[in-house]
Amino acid sequence: MNIESLRDYCLNKPNAEETLPFGPDTLVFKVGGKMFLLVGLDEEQLSFNVKCDPAMAVELREQYSSVLPGYHMNKKHWNTVIVDGSVPDKQLKEWIDLSYDLVRGVPKKGKK
Repeated sequence: MNIESLRDYCLNKPNAEETLPFGPDTLVFKVGGKMFLLVGLDEEQLSFNVKCDPAMAVELREQYSSVLPGYHMNKKHWNTVIVDGSVPDKQLKEWIDLSYDLVRGVPKKGKK
């Protein structure tokens, strides 16, 4: 995954919008006016922040060395993902989907 494919993936989500509220170096993707992904544009190594269920956030950090507590974010609810090839793009997209759904307010499967 590179910055172009990440951007395309995020913008293809229903009602997703691209903003630069923190200046020209941080791209923020929102749905319903709320952030679901942030990515720095001036970093040598691609990484992005995504929202995550708190319990799952800890599990992912324990399982993957490329998943860290959210940089400059609430570390209980956000993870920073370093895109270094250690996690398949399919998995990265699933984490983006989860963040998007959490922010959009989609109920978890099996719950009403």
